[in-house]
Amino acid sequence: MNATELRPEIDSAHFRRVMGCFATGVTVILAEAHGETRGMTANAFMSGSLDPPLCVVSVAKRAHMHGHLTAAKRFSVNVLAAGQEDLATHFAGRRILGADPALNRRGGAPALPGAVALIVADVAATHDCGDHTIFVGHIALMESDDRPPLLFHKSRFAALLPIREPAPDLPEFW
Repeated sequence: MNATELRPEIDSAHFRRVMGCFATGVTVILAEAHGETRGMTANAFMSGSLDPPLCVVSVAKRAHMHGHLTAAKRFSVNVLAAGQEDLATHFAGRRILGADPALNRRGGAPALPGAVALIVADVAATHDCGDHTIFVGHIALMESDDRPPLLFHKSRFAALLPIREPAPDLPEFW
């Protein structure tokens, strides 16, 4: 008996319900290739490494953004602020009248004005991950402000509600 035979079948609806218990931030990934800018809402995003500075985004192979991001080589990650649900919905493919934002350029990539944080990165590596590809970005530019982020939890948007004062600064390496 091999390891594959020991694994139970995971129902995709159950997978989504369980994974949806993990609250995430909401980002819009933007990239320009062949004279066209495309964007997609993504919550499968995370920091990758401090040295060198890397970030990671997972994109479905069937997504229009997949080939576009591969061709672009440089992309921006726009972390949405609380109250920017319309932008998240718009870039998730459900067009909302009046939610088509005017983009600007930062660090050689298209960017969303008004995002709580911006990361511009060059594609440093890609890794196959089942029906997705993991794109590792080498960060070239980072900016942020102090507004609260937009969150996503159990298929709904949410906002951050602090439950206590911020923790003191952490030591250099915890």
